[in-house]
Amino acid sequence: MTDDLISLTLFTLSSILIVVDPIGAMLVYHSLTGHMDPVNRKRVAVSACRLSTIVLIFFTLFGSSLLSLFGITIEAFTIAGGVLLFGIGMEIVYAKTPRARVTEAEKHESIEADEISSMPLAFPMIAGPGTITTVIVLSKNSSVMTDPVHLGIILGSVLITMILTWLLLVFSEKFTTRIGQREYRVVSRLMGILLMAIAVQFLINGISQAFPSLIS
Repeated sequence: MTDDLISLTLFTLSSILIVVDPIGAMLVYHSLTGHMDPVNRKRVAVSACRLSTIVLIFFTLFGSSLLSLFGITIEAFTIAGGVLLFGIGMEIVYAKTPRARVTEAEKHESIEADEISSMPLAFPMIAGPGTITTVIVLSKNSSVMTDPVHLGIILGSVLITMILTWLLLVFSEKFTTRIGQREYRVVSRLMGILLMAIAVQFLINGISQAFPSLIS
């Protein structure tokens, strides 16, 4: 039982961390807020992480109910999520900025915006489609009444990820001076491969649940 909880915790935390990619978010944040004074930079970081946390907690708690409302099965959403995450992971491996996270147009427009914490930082950079899909799939069939431990692990992983992201954003100037482009590309591609592995696991889970006869 303890080993299962440890495995579940590690898988959940690593899944959310890899999809959010705090280092990538830090680099985008640093490039978007370079013209701001330290006070406004910190305000943007706090606001972006707070909004992302609210969004992810909402979809963790109510994502499955929303799917049911629209008549979408969790198996179908798991398979679709696996496909989405695999595409994002592949783009990361090939050193491209995933289109599902932030486009060049959004990045350019946000430089002139008064408030960039919500767009594109909170969405789609931090709490984007991939992250929302991940928390919904991880929290399937979990609720305060049916499986509070599993739900607590997911919420705890979200909070840990958001705290780490916030720390990287606040201290982005110190970190970016020590992380070269070569080191970032290596780390980013490793994260992309791990994300693709998680996506394949989602696909396996979704297909095995949707078509149990295939594994019997």
